[in-house]
Amino acid sequence: MSVAAVAVFCGSRFGARPDFLATAREMGTSLGQAGMRLVYGGGDVGLMGAVADATLAAGGLVSGVIPTFLQAREVMHDGVTDLTVTDSMHSRKQLMFARADAFVVLPGGLGTFDETMEILTWRQLKLHDKPIFVVNVAGWADPMLAMLHAAVQNGFAEDAALNLFEVVPDVATTMDRLRTTVRGPATEDVSRL
Repeated sequence: MSVAAVAVFCGSRFGARPDFLATAREMGTSLGQAGMRLVYGGGDVGLMGAVADATLAAGGLVSGVIPTFLQAREVMHDGVTDLTVTDSMHSRKQLMFARADAFVVLPGGLGTFDETMEILTWRQLKLHDKPIFVVNVAGWADPMLAMLHAAVQNGFAEDAALNLFEVVPDVATTMDRLRTTVRGPATEDVSRL
């Protein structure tokens, strides 16, 4: 079965380079045009808001998931197709995971790193086998990738850990991979996470 819903992890800020905003908008537009539902953190700010707005503008569906305490802080997006408010960050990530067939990591900061590491860890522990794509626009992810390689080199992870994700250079490549990737199981037992 093809990928029907994609969780996108990205910044609640725009970042320092225009490439980051352009990539977020292109990702949203591409998902909307492809008929793939966007699953994201529910905010209306930064790259998060940009990817959601672009998906909606392209006629796509958007599922936002935001914890109660971030409703005001991240300026909850009122225009998404459906918005779920959770009681915690952990339940937010569980729900985003359950709704997604694949994961795309765009430029971002600590929250993006947190989401990425957790979804990688869950895959390493064989709690899921959904594809994870890191879009390394303008080399933004190089330091994170170096950290993962260092974990292997220093004996804290097996070589196979570097196969848990795929690094892609741009949105076009990401979309090609999403179209040709077989999605994970439609339902997951999120209580295990």
